[in-house]
Amino acid sequence: MKHAWRAVVFASILSGLSVLILSAADAGITFIGMGFVSAKLLDRSGLDRQAICQSKDSTVCIDQATLGGFGSALAYTGHDNVFVATPDRGPFDGQTDVPYLDRFHFLHITVNPTAAFPNITTTLLDTRFLKDEFDRNFVGAACAFESDLDECPFEPNRRTGLRFDPEGVSISRDGTFFVSDEYGPSIFEFDRQGHLLKRIPVPAKFLIAHPTGTVDNDGNSLELYPAFNTSGRQANRGMEGLAITPDGRKLVGIMQNALIQDNGLNAAIPPGRLGVNNRIFTFDLKTGEHHEYVYVLDAITQGRGVNEILAINDHEFLVLERDNRSRRPTPPNDVQTPNLKRLYKIDLNAPGLSDVSNVNNLPAGSLGSIVPVTKKLFLDLLDPAYKVDATQTIRDVIAEKIEGIAWGPDLPDGRHVLYVISDNDLFTGNELIPDGRPTQIYAFAVDGSAAGANIRFERQELPGPLFPPGQVKKALK
Repeated sequence: MKHAWRAVVFASILSGLSVLILSAADAGITFIGMGFVSAKLLDRSGLDRQAICQSKDSTVCIDQATLGGFGSALAYTGHDNVFVATPDRGPFDGQTDVPYLDRFHFLHITVNPTAAFPNITTTLLDTRFLKDEFDRNFVGAACAFESDLDECPFEPNRRTGLRFDPEGVSISRDGTFFVSDEYGPSIFEFDRQGHLLKRIPVPAKFLIAHPTGTVDNDGNSLELYPAFNTSGRQANRGMEGLAITPDGRKLVGIMQNALIQDNGLNAAIPPGRLGVNNRIFTFDLKTGEHHEYVYVLDAITQGRGVNEILAINDHEFLVLERDNRSRRPTPPNDVQTPNLKRLYKIDLNAPGLSDVSNVNNLPAGSLGSIVPVTKKLFLDLLDPAYKVDATQTIRDVIAEKIEGIAWGPDLPDGRHVLYVISDNDLFTGNELIPDGRPTQIYAFAVDGSAAGANIRFERQELPGPLFPPGQVKKALK
């Protein structure tokens, strides 16, 4: 009986959310769905009843099979309402006593727009591990890199060079999928079983010279200190989002925050994040041609950064920008009213847009002659018109870390379904919040012809299912 409930991830756990109220705060966009995935559920990794604990406090532990963190990245496979989700580096910010084995999930997600909230149903179909060319597990452990033979508390000879923090996922036309990584940053291609097929080259300017798994007394990675690194991605602010164009030709990755050499940090006050000029990286899978563009953040305070990018067509994209504030925070964070959870539309074919591939250093503020992408507000998740019940809006209940966005199957009336999902950081609960924090999923119907939405949507046509339809039907019985 212990496995009987694990496949079904139900769509309701918070009370007071049973009234369906449709809203259209952004023209052409209607709030049609809300659902939750319990923080207590387990995945299908086979690791249940095995503990993973904080490396510095063996009394703080969770089950290794905890189903959580998968809101970091979500992508539709194009068939049977099946999505691929990739949890990030696991619990405790990668500071664990045993390695968290990186994995991905096949999920079945549906929304019933005519039903009362919560009306999104999610079913776990399978869990598979992410492995390298030699069939070794990638791990979320912050210390598992090549030169760190002394820091790692577990099997360094077997785990080095395998640290991987999945943050973005996109599906290819070849029955494979791509995952972007914060630790590198890097982009890897995997087959449907999770075996590494290819490493996509990322320019050297994105890489740090001296990785380390060690943190200071305040929990900040030493990678942020100038004694370790003066260029490359900021610690835990790497390639957070990854999109693929509908024709399957081009990958588009976006960093969470500015590179160190782009005036991303105040070296005198680590971590001291400063710069708002963030980079977008594009890579042509056929020719290897690559380009870089500038995306300017609204602000850098309150933990603001970019968390996802999603293709609308071959040149327009949605970019998710957020702060780290919530009225229902994950401990030890305090209750704070969120100020920024937005999706912007950008166009990489806009006239005059600057390619900054050959620009090694961007300023912290004004860009001078450099032309960044233009941002147009597409969806403001905190708009008070988006009601979850008679008295509350999304702003009242939204999680800190809204990190994933994905298109789903169109509605019968032709509107496009956009899913927005949170990363619950695998927080399973404590004495104050015994049920933990669930993964939140929101659904919006997008009328591309409406003046506000105004998009020319192109669906990614994928030739065949990544997950067998027969097994989907069996799991849903």
